[in-house]
Amino acid sequence: MEDEAPVIYGLEFQARALAAQAGETDQIRFIVGTQSLRQENQVHHIDFDDENNVINKNVFLHKEGEIWHISASTVDKDLLTTCYNKTSESKAEMKAALWKLPGDFDEVQSEDQSSHQSLNLICHLDGSDYGDMKSIMWHPSGDNSNVIGLADNHIIVWDIDTAGGSAKMSSSTGLEGKGQPKHTCSSWDPHHNSVQISTANDTYIRGWDLRTMKQTYVIENAHSQLVRDIDFNPNKQYYLVSCGDDCKVKFWDVRNVGQPLQILADHSHWVWSVRYNRFHDQLILSSSSDSRVILNNILSLSSEPYGHLIDNDDDDDDVDDRDNRESSPPQDGVIATYEEHEDSVYTVDWSAADPWVFASLSYDGRLVINRVPRAEKYKILL
Repeated sequence: MEDEAPVIYGLEFQARALAAQAGETDQIRFIVGTQSLRQENQVHHIDFDDENNVINKNVFLHKEGEIWHISASTVDKDLLTTCYNKTSESKAEMKAALWKLPGDFDEVQSEDQSSHQSLNLICHLDGSDYGDMKSIMWHPSGDNSNVIGLADNHIIVWDIDTAGGSAKMSSSTGLEGKGQPKHTCSSWDPHHNSVQISTANDTYIRGWDLRTMKQTYVIENAHSQLVRDIDFNPNKQYYLVSCGDDCKVKFWDVRNVGQPLQILADHSHWVWSVRYNRFHDQLILSSSSDSRVILNNILSLSSEPYGHLIDNDDDDDDVDDRDNRESSPPQDGVIATYEEHEDSVYTVDWSAADPWVFASLSYDGRLVINRVPRAEKYKILL
């Protein structure tokens, strides 16, 4: 049985901001933010119909500026945040805001831009005292009462009141070092009661405890050049993955930061994005300026290094099964390389609803929705 063809959706403007969105049950949704200097920017709300292999879309106006980062609430399908470039005659600043999708939009909007509704602004996330805003993170367990922002050299926590339309800064901490270091990316650790995050600046990766706002670990020279993205293993504590301008993807155990657990060198240019599959963490996606998206199987570092044991009783059959698995160690490697893009692929993300579907976005405004190859899917399931 052949794999289904990818679905390609073209945006009118350039873009680099993509995020999976939580929806009802099995709805596959993504949101994309555009980067246009001359036109009003847009947020594209993408519904993917997996059965018919088609995309339904809604387009909303984002009047504040070009979008550099977008993130969706982990529980509320109508809430999202953007980090955007706000320009005036004298300067350009990176700001952040919390938005709500209009509640009365049609299933499919007209192609006429004048008919597009605007996003509903709930509140601005003010971090102007700390420089440009890089990204916003929602609580991984679905607590919408606070969000975390990454500014140039600060971590900021806001208490959110969506009903009252307000955001109050509750705590912050600064990044100290020579030459005014600046953050590039962050990830919220879903383990340990979600009280820890990780950030990257230059070639460093740092862990932080949100209760004390103190550092818990530092990975020095995690990459030989700038760290572009980090992501925590959703099912296995202490493990994270990183990527950077050295064209590498690296796996780490934050309890022992001296050496990476594994290094992948499949890309030929800067690696912008890396993501663990939330359901099957042996599946790793990465995207790069080499215009490619690569899907890897890193079974040896996953939460299921020897696959599933169907029967948990310790009988002789299980012992034999374990012996067989241990005698033939798992083989890591590239599952598939996706080459539908013609420009730098800035972001890749797994669907929040379907573990076998993912989307990638290149700077020329091309969104591609792809699937894990059927052979690999059945290998994991069976």
